[in-house]
Amino acid sequence: MTEFAITFPGQGSQSVGMLAELAASFPVVSETFQEASEALGLDLWQLTQDGPAEELNRTQNTQPAMLAAGTAVWRVWLSQGGPGPAVMAGHSLGEYTALVAADSLKFTDAVRLVRERGRLMQQAVPQGEGAMAAILGLSDDQVRAVCEQAAGSEVAEPVNFNSPGQVVVAGNASAIARAVDLAKEAGAKRALLLDVSVPSHCALMRGAADELFEYMQGVPMDAPRIPVLHNVDVAVAATPEAVRERLQQQLYSPVRWVETVQALAGRGASLLIEAGPGKVLTGLSKRIDKSLTGLPVFDGPSLEKALEAVNG
Repeated sequence: MTEFAITFPGQGSQSVGMLAELAASFPVVSETFQEASEALGLDLWQLTQDGPAEELNRTQNTQPAMLAAGTAVWRVWLSQGGPGPAVMAGHSLGEYTALVAADSLKFTDAVRLVRERGRLMQQAVPQGEGAMAAILGLSDDQVRAVCEQAAGSEVAEPVNFNSPGQVVVAGNASAIARAVDLAKEAGAKRALLLDVSVPSHCALMRGAADELFEYMQGVPMDAPRIPVLHNVDVAVAATPEAVRERLQQQLYSPVRWVETVQALAGRGASLLIEAGPGKVLTGLSKRIDKSLTGLPVFDGPSLEKALEAVNG
């Protein structure tokens, strides 16, 4: 069997109609969404299938929807005899999905937890006062320098190290606007504002992170049964207390995705399976390490291909 890791995508991979094809073949998909819907008192499957997109893209809706989507793909994988991976990771919100798959968090508890996470994030910075931007074509250090120059008395920080030459920055809207201009002056191929309502993973989220930590005290957690690499330190948290701390820190710390993919490979994974809608992480892994094979799983044919690759 090929040694492999499973990764779970985060916000940005959602779309209206996602997983419809997989749900047509595997009832466990809509059953998973039904379970999430009952936990929230919100018809999550209808929202993902019919939209409107603006409602699906609201942070407090996107987070449970993406968690349900990743968990649904994981359950389909297991139902088809898919073996457990050597190690798992998730990009930002996807880390919660990985913890569900690793039996650290119960699914319905996680659904409520990420709904609360989304609410706290949305509440932390008034609409229009925070921003995120993608900067392409500069080194990590150049992006750090741009942020330092742009910040002034405000916040501008690199928050997602997605692949070499692709870094997302976040902070106060005016500081991020300055960072976009400075990045272009510094020779960035592209520097563009992202259509998000919350400046994730920066210092503006510290208050929300503290409230989330309080909320998590009431959420039962177990030690993960499959190792999960955390975004904050690219390491495995072995106890529920350590998991809570990493999830708190994750909210105001950068997502170290380049290092995470390198660490997955370092643990022997030659194949990365992306469980959830879209192909964002598969695209990033190709740019991070060309020796890795990345396969997304979001419909019947992609599931079959991934199962063959693992068992072949």
